[in-house]
Amino acid sequence: MRIHSLQHVPFEDLANIEVWAGAKGHEISKTLLFRYDRLPENGDFDWLIVMGGPMGIYDEDGYPWLIDEKRFIERTINDGKTVLGVCLGAQLIAGVLGAKVKRNTYREIGWFPVSLVKDAGNSGLFHNLPERFTAFHWHGDTFEIPPGARCMASSEGCANQAFEYDGRVVGLQFHLESSEASIKRLIDNCSDEIVEGKYIQKPDEMINATGHLDEINSAMKILLNNMEAL
Repeated sequence: MRIHSLQHVPFEDLANIEVWAGAKGHEISKTLLFRYDRLPENGDFDWLIVMGGPMGIYDEDGYPWLIDEKRFIERTINDGKTVLGVCLGAQLIAGVLGAKVKRNTYREIGWFPVSLVKDAGNSGLFHNLPERFTAFHWHGDTFEIPPGARCMASSEGCANQAFEYDGRVVGLQFHLESSEASIKRLIDNCSDEIVEGKYIQKPDEMINATGHLDEINSAMKILLNNMEAL
C-alpha cells in the first residue's frame, strides 16, 4: 500500500505511524508543505494522512499553500480514498467537508483522557479501541462535526475529539502517533503555547508521563489496522 502524508512543519511528522507502516511493508511518500513541495497526483497513492501544525486552517495569508492543500484534500476524499487527519489535519478535513473550525473553550496541551461515544463500537474503524484511554493533546482550535459524519470521541475539555465520515475518513483531534521524541520537539518548538490553563501541563509533566506512550501506540495500531482492512 502507498501512504502519502502532508506535513506542515518540520517538527510534526508521522512519528509512530511511520513505524507501523514500515513494519507492514507499506510505502511512504511525503509532501513537505513548509518547503512548498508539489502535491502528488491522486493516482500516486492509496491513503492520505494529514498531520498537525501550529497554524490554523484559515491562516491562508501566512501560509498560502493551505489553499491548494484544502482543494487537494477535498479531491482525495471525493476520489474515495482512505484519509486520516491528525490535529490540524482533522480540522482541515472537517473544514473541506463543510464544518466550522473555531477556537475551543480550552487549550489542551498534555496527557488527558479521551472517551469513545457509545456508537463507536458499531464503527468499522473505531471498534476494538478502548472505551477510554489517555491521549496526547496539543491544540487550541476545535472542529464541529461535518455534515454526514459521526462524532466518535470526546474529552472533558473538548467535546469533539474524533469523527468518522463515509466509513473511510477519520479525523482525530488528539495524537496517537506521538513518540517521546515527537513530544520533545513540540515542547521545543511551541513552548510559547505552554501557559497557565485548566488543561495545560508543564513540560516536565508531559515528559514524565510518557508511560502513556504504550497505551496510545496500542490504540493507534488498532485504528490503523481497522483502516487497512477496508
